[in-house]
Parts: sequence; C-alpha cells; structure tokens
Amino acid sequence: MAENRDFFYRRLHSLLGVIPIGIFLIQHLLVNHFAVYGRESFEQAAGFIHGLPFRIVLEFVVIYIPILFHAILGVYIVFTVKYNNKRYSFFRNLMFTFQRISGIITLIFITWHVWETRIAIGLGSAELNYSLMENILTQPFMFWFYIVGVVSTTFHFANGLWSFLVTWGFTITPRSQRVATYATLIVFLVVTYIGIRAIIAFAYGA
Repeated sequence: MAENRDFFYRRLHSLLGVIPIGIFLIQHLLVNHFAVYGRESFEQAAGFIHGLPFRIVLEFVVIYIPILFHAILGVYIVFTVKYNNKRYSFFRNLMFTFQRISGIITLIFITWHVWETRIAIGLGSAELNYSLMENILTQPFMFWFYIVGVVSTTFHFANGLWSFLVTWGFTITPRSQRVATYATLIVFLVVTYIGIRAIIAFAYGA
C-alpha cells in the first residue's frame, strides 16, 4: 500500500514539474527574452500576458497551486523515498543529488522573484514594465542572484524532464535513457541561454 502511494506521489510530482510548471517556465523565459529586442518589445509581450482574460485565476490554477504542490511533494519525496543506487549509474545518482539541491535553490529564488514582482505589482508598489526588472538586475548582488536562480531552475526542469520520461515509462531501456540524457542536456543549454540572455539585456541593455 505504501509503495503504491509513493509511486502515485512520484508520478504526480514529475507530471506537475513538466505540465504545467515546465511549460510556464519556458513561456515566462521567452517573454523575458523580448528584452533582448528592446524596452518596447518586452513591454508589449509582458502586457499581452498581463492582459489575458481571467489572468489571476489562470495564475493560481496553472502556476501557484501546482508549484506549491510540487514543492510539498518534492520535500516529501526527498525525506521518504529511497533512491535505488544499484539501478542507476554514479552520474545519475549525482544528478539526483543535484536535483534535490537545485530544488531548494529554485524554491528560494521563485519565492523571492514572485515577492518582488507579482506581489509588488499587486500591492501597487511596482508597475509591470521594463524598468521593474532593470532596477532589480542593475544591482550586482541581484544580478548574480538571478543568474544562479535561473541556472538552478532550468537545471531542475531539464533534469526533472529526464526523470519524468523514466517515471512515466517513456524511456525504459538504458539506450533510451542515454538518448534522453543528451536531449535534456540540449534543453537545459537552450533554455538557460534564453534566461541568462534576458538577464544581461535587462542589466546592461539589449
């Protein structure tokens, strides 16, 4: 019974990490990447997302609640589920450790990012525009905090995507798992580039 419950929780955890959280992450980074093309391009893209019908409801249903569930389930899995050291290679066990570490960093980063952007905007102490991120990222400490946060988040997503493929039975054989490793590495590099390029654009100009 306990094994079935753990199996269900791991599946739900991996699913939430990819759908909807992973999809939102990519969309969010792509919108931020418009900063590379200038202030006006970013504000048009951000304004379009901000102006979506039922945006508040969508944010809670598609973003905040899934992230909260994913975080709680992640903590539960870390402290209750035993990892099979004999089944996977040293590299995969290392990635499992990095996944846990990056999960903690990512949670701290997302919490802070939401506080100084979404919550600040909701309280009326900030406006959704290019200057909001520019003012944050021109501070040296915050610039590097965001660099570390974005890299941690994209790693957690890409490595979690590998786990998702295994957990949901898409990659069963060792060969398919090796292919998935290379594929998720490419995903990590591409998504990380998009995120970091946007940070640099905000901090130093397009």
